[in-house]
Amino acid sequence: MAEHWYRSTLTELSTTIAWLPPSVASTIILIVVAFIALVSGGAITGILPLLPGLRRIPLIRDVAFSLKNHVRVLMMLLALIAALPVMQGYSDATLYTLSRSFACLFILTLGFGLIRAFRLGVNKYRDRITRLKGTEDISARSHQTQIRVLHRLGEFTFGVIVVATALMMFPAVRQYGVSLFASAGAASLVIGLSARTVFSNLIAGIQIAFTQPIRIEDMLILNGDWAWVEEINATYVVLRTWDRRRYIVPISWFLENPFQNWTHSAPSLVGTVMLALDYHADISAVRRIFDEEIEKCPGWDGDRGNTACQVTDINTHSINIRMIAATVNAGMMWNMCCALRERMLTRLRAEMPECLPRGRTALVSAEPGEAPWPDRLISPPVNRPETGPWTGPDITRKSA
Repeated sequence: MAEHWYRSTLTELSTTIAWLPPSVASTIILIVVAFIALVSGGAITGILPLLPGLRRIPLIRDVAFSLKNHVRVLMMLLALIAALPVMQGYSDATLYTLSRSFACLFILTLGFGLIRAFRLGVNKYRDRITRLKGTEDISARSHQTQIRVLHRLGEFTFGVIVVATALMMFPAVRQYGVSLFASAGAASLVIGLSARTVFSNLIAGIQIAFTQPIRIEDMLILNGDWAWVEEINATYVVLRTWDRRRYIVPISWFLENPFQNWTHSAPSLVGTVMLALDYHADISAVRRIFDEEIEKCPGWDGDRGNTACQVTDINTHSINIRMIAATVNAGMMWNMCCALRERMLTRLRAEMPECLPRGRTALVSAEPGEAPWPDRLISPPVNRPETGPWTGPDITRKSA
């Protein structure tokens, strides 16, 4: 009924401007129809979010705003396709070409509109997961990785299908596509070999989504750089370094090469700080200062089981002390280690200056039984503060 009324209206409009050449009149009618459809589509997408009951649903408002141009173009193409049968002055070949072109544009607009709507829904779902579980939750990051990779693969596959379907509206392209798929000759072999890298990355993306050797915001070591996984696309991965550089890596690389993933099982990492101290250092006092200062360092997770201060090595000049502590996440490890190193040096310089490493030199006489000269070079004197929290024995000698 609506279609009959629409075509009757267009016929009456054609009669009104019959004094013009038929082709010119038909072109004017098509332009008017397209303009009215565009305006109507904009009005629909603008009014829809304001209707009672839909005003409180943010998703409806976002979809209407995101797809407003697609809706307007779809309504315009529908109006043009419905108006073509009553147009006069065009040859059969022109009408056929216009109808096929409008149908092709309609398929492309509808397909990519669906992709845009699907992307909007996926982004809303991912934001909801982030709000509920946070960015540090392993299960949330695993779920987001699967969603993102499968979403990109789905978009790519559906986009290829949409473009192929739209191009099949033209007989020449359809015959070429059929012959291409049916052919088993050299052309198919060349195309298959040239697309091998693309297909291997697509298959690698599916494997990444399910096996998950990497996830969104995992911290990796690549070419000696710390890098966080910023994006996982259908064929490549974007890695973000600490100085904001980006690595663009084919996704198949992560299945063919070994790499370090520091946050694969948990976001927490253990940071290490090394100090070289003098042999006169009181290890128990150094350990007490470490226990006091680690609690003031940003990023420490409070786990005493992964916190230790130990002598790990000695040499002819100093002893090496290793301090370890677990951090809340990988991003805080560097800051925690730097803060701990600065705090330890400040406390040791102020309260235990004899701990700082020094060089020792002694001149020994060739005569047997004669003491080394000068005597103070054996152990340089250290001027300790008169008062301080450290109460250990005075192991230095007073200067003369």
